[in-house]
Amino acid sequence: MRSRRRLRTRLVFSFALFGFGLSVLFALAALYVRAKVEDQLVVNALQHDVDSNIEKLHENPNYQAHSELVEGWFKSERTLYKMPLAWQNMKSGVHDISEMGPDGTMHHYKLAVRRKYGLIGFIRYDVSRDEEGKRQLLAGLVAAVVLFSLFSLMLGVWLSRRVLRPVTELAARLRDFRRLGKVEPLAPHVADDEVGELAQALDEYAERLTALVERDREFNSDVSHELRTPLAVISSTTELLQTSPELDPKVRERLKRIERSARQATEMIEALLLLSRAERRGPTFGEITDAAKVVEDVLDSQRPHMRDKPVELHLRNVQPLQVDAPASVLSVVLTNLVGNAVKYTQQGEVMVSILEDRIVIEDTGRGIKAEEAESLFQRGKRGEGATGSGAGLGLAIVRRLCELYGWHVSIRPREDVVGVVATVLFPRRNRN
Repeated sequence: MRSRRRLRTRLVFSFALFGFGLSVLFALAALYVRAKVEDQLVVNALQHDVDSNIEKLHENPNYQAHSELVEGWFKSERTLYKMPLAWQNMKSGVHDISEMGPDGTMHHYKLAVRRKYGLIGFIRYDVSRDEEGKRQLLAGLVAAVVLFSLFSLMLGVWLSRRVLRPVTELAARLRDFRRLGKVEPLAPHVADDEVGELAQALDEYAERLTALVERDREFNSDVSHELRTPLAVISSTTELLQTSPELDPKVRERLKRIERSARQATEMIEALLLLSRAERRGPTFGEITDAAKVVEDVLDSQRPHMRDKPVELHLRNVQPLQVDAPASVLSVVLTNLVGNAVKYTQQGEVMVSILEDRIVIEDTGRGIKAEEAESLFQRGKRGEGATGSGAGLGLAIVRRLCELYGWHVSIRPREDVVGVVATVLFPRRNRN
């Protein structure tokens, strides 16, 4: 995961890094320029000094040659042997020489050599005496880099507060809106600049989104309300027809199937209405549902869908479990999970277990891949090899209902045989 950094922190860090980099480049440039200029000045001075003395010796043999800058020696060809052996064959010019001194330390110096009129002049300049000045300059530049970096940091902090103040205020208002759940226009509270354009765009987006959500909720409520009436008529009519003593057993069974389907549709409508209201106001608790009774009703409603398939549908491992949620919600969740198990199992069995904190549905169907299990809860997503006219919305509705009530729903492939295991885990506050 990427680390989360505040915009202001990034701005301050960037400004401080820029100031540090700029001051370091300036210090390096100062050191380089100082070294090049100093070297050129020393070379020119040595060359001028040795040339001047040679010319004066040539004009006046009694002239006492000397150098105002450094040590100097001026010899004729006959007395050249008195000079160090390494110097005797050097050509005219300025040479950089390093040699070990008697004390074991390395000495660096420049040697200016001039051969003219049978005379040879040597002037030596010890550059090691400039090391102290270089160290002082380096220390001063390091101190300047540190001070300039601190100044850049403080300037970055001050500028970030001023530059990002409108953005910070806008973010604070957005956090308050998210915490309080109350949406108010943002644009009137910010200046008419780029941040103001952003606030205006957010206001327009919020208005469109709010209108879309309201239309969706109104549509759900209207459709659900309109569907309740025909479903109530179907339920009451089938119930009345079943009281007829002259009813054929096959017809009576078909009427029961119609009644169960109408009840299932009614439960789905109630769950969707509850979901629409609860997503605005939060879930309602206090209605205690017996999980075993809901499971039995779900299994009865699914048996007609098995047709002539060699599949056994049964309940096992029944433990007392009461859920703090409406029966319609639990029924919709289990109907989708058990219905999928029955739909994708061509032979074998579908088993439902009620444990003290969960309900487990196992089947021996075609199974799923472990990596695609979580994606099946997305809208419109169906399992590999799925057939039929399903829209892939059932598991998405199951996930939304479970998240609303704090339940954890999961599906995974079975480990022992081919098939799927679906589990609904209830937190302690949802169990009694």
